[in-house]
Amino acid sequence: MNNYYKEIEHLIIKNETNKKARTYQQNNEDLETKWNIGRLLVEAQGGESRAKYGNGLIKVWSKDFTEKYGKGYNISNMKYFRQFYTIFPKSHTLYGQLTWSHIKMLLSIKTENERNYYINLCIDQNLSVRELKQEINNKSYDRLINKPEKIELITNNQNQNILQNLKNPIILNISKNETINNEKELQLIILAQLQTFFLQLGNGFTLVGNEYKIIDDGKHYYIDILLFNVKSLCYIVVELKFRELRQTDKGEIELYMNLVDKHIKESFHNKTIGIIISKEQDNFIATYVGEDNIIPLTYKITERN
Repeated sequence: MNNYYKEIEHLIIKNETNKKARTYQQNNEDLETKWNIGRLLVEAQGGESRAKYGNGLIKVWSKDFTEKYGKGYNISNMKYFRQFYTIFPKSHTLYGQLTWSHIKMLLSIKTENERNYYINLCIDQNLSVRELKQEINNKSYDRLINKPEKIELITNNQNQNILQNLKNPIILNISKNETINNEKELQLIILAQLQTFFLQLGNGFTLVGNEYKIIDDGKHYYIDILLFNVKSLCYIVVELKFRELRQTDKGEIELYMNLVDKHIKESFHNKTIGIIISKEQDNFIATYVGEDNIIPLTYKITERN
């Protein structure tokens, strides 16, 4: 009986693996087809400079194709195919990791730099269409502090500087009836929103622990939140202050950073950095400490239903 079970399981695993491969291949072929339709439309209309004047041709052809093959080839979609060709260079195989729904959403972004940023974000974070829409609506690109003159499409998983993806302001969602009255409540809200919260600070964050204990020379130290960034290969100490930032706070977090470097950090890791989240009037401020950089960021509190 066990042999039959193993044979059945083998067939299931093989089928599921092939199913994923077929889905990926089908998606690639679908995008390839749409891109080539766009190319042929542009060529038929006399090139890119004249393509925008060829809507009459698209209108006639789309009517014929829709009658034969369905609404997937209506006039609206045919215009999308043409735009796909004119905006996206053919040479990049990264687009196969996106769906047509991703592509259509990205077509509305006019500048190449901004479009490349969101393409990289989709691939690096495996964003769904809904998540991509949320990033665009939250103006993720506009909130970047350090915008390079030219954003290249990612081609590998090379290590990144954590400061490359900082955004300002950071959005912290709370419900209509929710209030933040102390550091503990702020910590719980951040932990509950950990994934979306720290994605706004950059890519690759993972939680190591909260109220993380380090013992040094017989003394016990507790770090509010300890993170690790797999892209930057470094630990991040997060300290919460439900008050304005004080001069002594920088010395305190640098102590914790040094303790992490001394007791936890591996030789191949980069130096630990720190984030102090403090409260000034109605705003929360995140201050980055590390690599001689001290950068204040504002947190925007928004209500969710």
